[in-house]
Amino acid sequence: MQHTKSIAPFVKLGKWLTSDSQRLAVEAIAQKAYLHSYWFTPPLIYQALGAIANQYLDEAKLVAWLSAYSFSEGAAPQKVGVVMAGNVPAVGFHDALCVLASGHHLMAKCSTDDRVLMAFLLEKLVEIEPELASRITFADRLNAADAYIATGSDNTARYFSYYFAQKPHIIRRNRTSVGILTGQETTAELAALGQDILQYFGLGCRNVSKLFVPENYDFTAFYEAIEPLSETYRYHHKYFNNYEYNRSVLLINQEVHLDNGFLMLRPSEALVSPISVLFYQVYNDQAALQQILAEKADKIQCVVSRGGWWPGSLPFGQSQQPTLTDYADGVDTMGFLASLGQPK
Repeated sequence: MQHTKSIAPFVKLGKWLTSDSQRLAVEAIAQKAYLHSYWFTPPLIYQALGAIANQYLDEAKLVAWLSAYSFSEGAAPQKVGVVMAGNVPAVGFHDALCVLASGHHLMAKCSTDDRVLMAFLLEKLVEIEPELASRITFADRLNAADAYIATGSDNTARYFSYYFAQKPHIIRRNRTSVGILTGQETTAELAALGQDILQYFGLGCRNVSKLFVPENYDFTAFYEAIEPLSETYRYHHKYFNNYEYNRSVLLINQEVHLDNGFLMLRPSEALVSPISVLFYQVYNDQAALQQILAEKADKIQCVVSRGGWWPGSLPFGQSQQPTLTDYADGVDTMGFLASLGQPK
């Protein structure tokens, strides 16, 4: 594969997204997307698009990424139907990039919430490289696809597994992320953890929805560190409606919890917490914690800890900065795509 030619439109898109001359155009699409889904505030859209430009559309990173895969010259381009998630702004872009960079035809079924942003990004790609128009299709039905990549809940995954069973597929299920505290964290580290928890209102699979803490852990320092975020979350009506509802449930049920006015902490062995609620669980030693994480590995997208102290974890503040090789559910999307259309 001629990497330079195949990635050129993506590199140009990255430069366009970060160009000062295009700031007003980006602001306009951000406002349009926000009016379509109030979870997608303009600041969050700027963060998401900036991350895409810096992590996915950098020329050196793209070349290094694609160089790790072997694409057969005799492989026939396939129509790949992609059922995209819509919980985070432009979250489906990585799958679109994978399909197009691997030489296949993208059949995109966009999430209702994320339709505005995804259409904008893909249409901008076509504007940059008109030849891509023949390889990008927006579709509500994906019957004509040769292979599938689908992201959804555990319930929709069962539906996908049934309907896509006869063709090559990747089907992703519910996942979430966790944080590990030792009690030695600095204020800056706890503030960064707050971003891992609350950025995108906690809606993404890379958002930390549960903390593992040592015995007798005092959450005072954590709450003090994230207090600067209070205005963002107290004054976002959809988030705060969730907060007030979940607070009422906890109070009515007389469940033990902590509350700082915008984020509640509740002990639980479950992984996935409701919006505005963060679960925590006490661990006695590292061996016991290792066993817990191993048992729940298929439900955990990533782990964050102080300076990446825990093996395989990310430093606090980096859960929402995935790289090209941080594949959802740990399934190598490009490896899957490289295997399609091989001569029999």
